[in-house]
Amino acid sequence: MKAVDVVVAALLVVGGLNWGLVGVFQFDLVAAIFGGQASALSRIVYTLVGVSAVYQALTWKAIQRRWAVAA
Repeated sequence: MKAVDVVVAALLVVGGLNWGLVGVFQFDLVAAIFGGQASALSRIVYTLVGVSAVYQALTWKAIQRRWAVAA
């Protein structure tokens, strides 16, 4: 499950950076890379980022327990 947590975190960073670019520069990097907002690849990336956010929100406590570092 830790591998899933890492992939989810990476996708959330990608999504956050993309939304930051959209907000500040009106530039959608995902759309620019994958051929527009309506392209299949862009939609897959957007969907994966959204699913990652839902996963992160629903499993927050479990993720914290998995990654707990003993002092």
